[in-house]
Amino acid sequence: MKKILLIVNPVAGRLKMRNELFDVIDVFSNNEFIVTTAITQYRGHGRELARDAQKNGYDLVVCCGGDGTLNEAIDGLLSVDKYQRVPLGYIPAGSTNDFAETLGIPVYPTAAAVNICKSVRMHIDVGQFNDDHHFSYIATFGAFSAASYSAPQELKNSIGHMAYLIEGIKQLGNMQRYKAKVIADGKEYEDEYIYCSVSNTKSVAGLVKLSESIVDLHDGLFEVILVKYPNNLSETNKVVTGVLQSNFSNDMFEFFKAKDITFIMEEGTDWSLDGEKVEGGKVVNITNLASSIEMYL
Repeated sequence: MKKILLIVNPVAGRLKMRNELFDVIDVFSNNEFIVTTAITQYRGHGRELARDAQKNGYDLVVCCGGDGTLNEAIDGLLSVDKYQRVPLGYIPAGSTNDFAETLGIPVYPTAAAVNICKSVRMHIDVGQFNDDHHFSYIATFGAFSAASYSAPQELKNSIGHMAYLIEGIKQLGNMQRYKAKVIADGKEYEDEYIYCSVSNTKSVAGLVKLSESIVDLHDGLFEVILVKYPNNLSETNKVVTGVLQSNFSNDMFEFFKAKDITFIMEEGTDWSLDGEKVEGGKVVNITNLASSIEMYL
């Protein structure tokens, strides 16, 4: 029988795991898994648990929580040699679960557990942010980015995606411009931007959608969106229309794929990695770690 380490964030999302934890364990037990449950006690605990999983004799790590919990598990697995990384399963229990939508994972915990028992394993790309951080699906700065980590947890638990929209609208009055040079696989872009995302997902905060024909989880490339600062009402309308329609073909956007991206900023800038705040500094290097994590999908 295989041994599962079940990493549970008890406060993620609408606290749904508190009611369904035993049902999830029952699904795994009925499929001949031996389950050990670990409840995260502090920020970064999931990273430590995933890091030591292979050393402690586990065949599979399953994390239950939101995008931040998944980020910790992936970060922990990437901290060890690739031959010591156990496969990863994900039971989404957050308030938005953007990456779960991309992965095709059911949003109900017991259904997600059944999915793990019956699915196949696939290697997926992961992002490296400078030398000391990773992200599973998105790195952003600028407008709406801070909403992912500044929106109160209670609000996210109660209204999900709308919490980010409400928090983002509150920030529009202080919309900041970021002067940056962006070097992507040798090609340069330079302008004043209000937003940037480097992603490997079809859904960003439930608001921006990218089609399956664009997003490939293991092609070694990110999808990059740069939104230019609007200087008048016409340009503002172009930005709003483009975002609402997920159409980045007008001249207020740069949209491209890249493996290695360097951002050279005039000032140190805070980023959001899978919804968690990280200080970026004036120079940020982002690299696609192609097919570095094996997941049950």
